[in-house]
Amino acid sequence: MDIALVYPVAGMSSRFNGEIKQFAKIGNNETLIERSLKQAIPAGFTKIIFIVGEKTEKPFKEKFGNNYNGIPVEYCKQSYNPEERKKPWGSADALCSAKEILDCPFVFCNGDDLYGKNAFRLLIKHIKEKKTCATIGYRLGNVIPEEGAVNRGIFTIEGNLVKSLKEMIGIEKSRLNEKNLSEDNLCSMNIFALNSEVVRMLNEIVEEFKERNKGNSTIECFLPEELSELIKQKKIEIEIYSTHEKCIGITHPGDELKVREQLDQQNL
Repeated sequence: MDIALVYPVAGMSSRFNGEIKQFAKIGNNETLIERSLKQAIPAGFTKIIFIVGEKTEKPFKEKFGNNYNGIPVEYCKQSYNPEERKKPWGSADALCSAKEILDCPFVFCNGDDLYGKNAFRLLIKHIKEKKTCATIGYRLGNVIPEEGAVNRGIFTIEGNLVKSLKEMIGIEKSRLNEKNLSEDNLCSMNIFALNSEVVRMLNEIVEEFKERNKGNSTIECFLPEELSELIKQKKIEIEIYSTHEKCIGITHPGDELKVREQLDQQNL
């Protein structure tokens, strides 16, 4: 059974001054994306798909070629008109950019986050045993900083099914109660087990979204929001698995130093 590992890596963060943050070194000349692959591949993926952009296509192809440690690597391109837009159309559009080569179940995840080995094992096991989609819920207290505010998608759950996924802005650890949250709430870090039928449904949504917002040069179509809408329309079901692993990511230059420290502390 083929199962693909899909990374959207088309966008270039303005904070990194033209550098690709997935290539940030996190120790022993290992890049962040290589550590992510090191966590994921043992779970049982049979191919890797990078969704690249105009500026990331060449560097990724030069680094990974068509084979990475015995796993075939494929590429597709998320395109947009730079004369009309300031950035790509978002994560839902990135996924739909790969619709022609997504002919098997897959796990879609960020290339600048480390999810932990167990997350990939859980989703691979789900794909092999069930037809539904799936995701990982991270304990909120494990994925927000001690100081400062972050945005997180918060799950509403019924049994083992996701009922909704709502983006909440400006979450601070010391003020969770003001948003009716606790550290035990499960939140999304954008890792999903999906299939080609879901991509077909998403593609229709994305095309409508683009037409409806063609005059807006910055708006993006985000995958979690659109998956939540498909759930509300009863078109898909997403089962959720909780984990006590921490999702470690890079947002700003210099974060790679913190990532190294966290990996050393956790012996990962």
